Amino acid sequence: MAQSRQYLPLPDAPFNGEIGQTYKDSTPGKFEMKSPPDGAPNVVLIMLDDVGFGQTSLFGGPAQTPALEKLADTGVRYNRFHTTALCSPTRAALLSGRNHHTVHTGNIMELATAYPGYDGRWPADAASIAAILTGNGYSSAAFGKWHNTPDYETSPSGPFEHWPTGKGFEYFYGFLGGEADQWATPLIRNTSPVETPAEEGWHFSEAIADDAIAWMGKQKASSPDKPFFVYWAPGAAHAPHHVAKEWSDKYKGKFDHGWDRQRELTFKNQVDLGVIPEDTVLTQRPDEIPAWDDCTDDERRLYARMQEVFAGFLEHVDAQAGRVIDALDTLGIRDNTLVIYIVGDNGPSAEGTLTGTLNNMKTQQGFHDSIDYMLERIDDIGGPEFENHYPVPWCWAGSSPFQWMKQVASHFGGTRNGLVMSWPDKIKDHGALRNQFHHVIDIAPTILQAAGIPEPVEVDGVHQRPIEGVSMDYTWEHADAKSKRVTQYFEMFGNRAIYHDGWVAGCRHGKLPWQMTGSASFDDDTWELYNIEDDFSQANDLASTEPNKLRELQDLFISEAATHNVLPLDDRFAERADASLRPSYIRGKTRFAYLPSTIRIPEASSPPTKNIDHTIAAEVEIPDGGAEGVLVACGGITSGYALYVKGGKLVWEHNWFGQQRYRVESDKPLQSGEQILSAEIECDDEGKPGTGGKVTLRSGKDVIGTGTFEKQVPFRFTVNETFDVGCDTVTPVSDQYESPFPFTGTLQRVVIDVSGDSFEELATNATIKSTINEVKSRIAMALQ
Repeated sequence: MAQSRQYLPLPDAPFNGEIGQTYKDSTPGKFEMKSPPDGAPNVVLIMLDDVGFGQTSLFGGPAQTPALEKLADTGVRYNRFHTTALCSPTRAALLSGRNHHTVHTGNIMELATAYPGYDGRWPADAASIAAILTGNGYSSAAFGKWHNTPDYETSPSGPFEHWPTGKGFEYFYGFLGGEADQWATPLIRNTSPVETPAEEGWHFSEAIADDAIAWMGKQKASSPDKPFFVYWAPGAAHAPHHVAKEWSDKYKGKFDHGWDRQRELTFKNQVDLGVIPEDTVLTQRPDEIPAWDDCTDDERRLYARMQEVFAGFLEHVDAQAGRVIDALDTLGIRDNTLVIYIVGDNGPSAEGTLTGTLNNMKTQQGFHDSIDYMLERIDDIGGPEFENHYPVPWCWAGSSPFQWMKQVASHFGGTRNGLVMSWPDKIKDHGALRNQFHHVIDIAPTILQAAGIPEPVEVDGVHQRPIEGVSMDYTWEHADAKSKRVTQYFEMFGNRAIYHDGWVAGCRHGKLPWQMTGSASFDDDTWELYNIEDDFSQANDLASTEPNKLRELQDLFISEAATHNVLPLDDRFAERADASLRPSYIRGKTRFAYLPSTIRIPEASSPPTKNIDHTIAAEVEIPDGGAEGVLVACGGITSGYALYVKGGKLVWEHNWFGQQRYRVESDKPLQSGEQILSAEIECDDEGKPGTGGKVTLRSGKDVIGTGTFEKQVPFRFTVNETFDVGCDTVTPVSDQYESPFPFTGTLQRVVIDVSGDSFEELATNATIKSTINEVKSRIAMALQ
């Protein structure tokens, strides 16, 4: 009798032997290992980040992607495949097979709000494809970017239910947040932080390719007949655009013609390659985006280089994906491996704003780099000093032939992404094109269909809500088959659309995708209507001539929105980044005590020191020969603060987006012996974001240095770097040392007080020791 696979985990097989009084009159049963159906393929799921439909060479773009092209030659490519228009939502939809709002991921983790469609808590009743495959006897591993764990759950204390290993993967190597330095990445292995290897030229994309290849090799060496599921999701080509010059210099001079001409060239290539219909219309540049001809010579030189770096970054990550795919041939398993290569989790990114940036976090907080500042550093763009992002017009060029870009779910520039599937044993129409309308929620059921595994009714005792995607496997043999996806809604930041049976009604909400603050009135929204069977690029708005069809689709959108937790619509970005909108394990605390070697604590889980009076104190012993190193730091090269000892002196430093550094150091070298070193920060206008202030350094109660700072980072230092005690991991806050710069004296503990109490109170042994004693008492009670 065939084993039922609708309830996971699969039950152990009943004992089928006989038991006597001794082994001599007994018959042992047979061990049965849980395994998937016979012939189930290995699955490698690749998804790039922030790549537009018109950016890779396979789909007519300027960035050379030979690995993607080689894969398409042994499979089929799709030109009407869609994502959600943003990162976390697409990833949750991809891995769950349900719409992003259905799985509570209507936006990125850092903007979660307490509504069912937006709280960022992927529910247990929507088990991931990894959990289903693992429960059916697959090995599973995830590599790269995750971005599906609530911001407040990313600390070493968890909880871990929303980490990759809590969502069904047996192994994870990558980073948890939305973006990361590619030269020095805050790595996680399973649930433990690990440090970037101290290797010249180390790069994250290469590292996760190495790790994936090694993992596949070990898996097949240990269990050659057991299939695996690999999810390989690099940080590229999301900012920062980090790549070695040998890759970016391949494109020297190739973008001097500018974004308007590049979009035209891409469009021509797309028509010539047949990836878009011959009668497609190239949509026009929006008025909000400047023409290349209107730029100054300096701007053109800078912007061309930024695009060169991006193209090199994209080609580089494709090469790493190619290494992972080539390893399948080396292992002799390529023919029975389904490789799915999704070329982007949304459209190209406009988050670099109209002028580009060398510091993406700075730009997201409303501060823009001047052209002169960036030009002075043009030769270092793409290197480890900056978190660079190209300007909006290049991403618009990369969405050819469509309108708009990432975040704009109303138009295909935000949601249309290239896709290739290859499975040599099953997909025989090599190099062919498919044009059925499909969505990222259709990938999970496609994998289940390929593996012969049914959608589960129950996983780990939790009844499952139905998968909302449909399998795409019917397209493999039938090029002209009618699309099985009839209806699909889209929504992001109030930009919304509905597809139904060849028609799309959409509304680009008032805010532009590079505007990070403010809100526009939903009452002023204007809907558009397109017949995409005749109008591939959404160039001909039929709203005025087909009002009844528009009304029909508007009503359908509201119905779908109500069904899938889309409401209430919310267009705010920076305002939803307010950490007070989400749970916190430290909210209400005003005094924090840390033991040495407390490292890799997420910024959101560290003391809230921005824009308020606070004191940082460290109990240390300086040996007779002196000491140096970091006492405490938060952030990294992007921005942050640090208290450290250098050249025998105590130094407090605030790194304002790598562009300005405010340092206050002690007047003379520190004396040897036990002492309390402190930095007391008093704001000029407490509570005002970005306020300046003054700093007082003390040893015990003695003032040893004073200074001021004109301004501070108002909201967030980094997306992914951390708070560290006794060192500064990943990248350094200060340019006066290199990470990790551990403290070489004796560090007993660090205390941070944000209560606003007297500065002098904390700078005494009695106060610190009473705080530590309180902490020790709580620990002792917890261990009883």
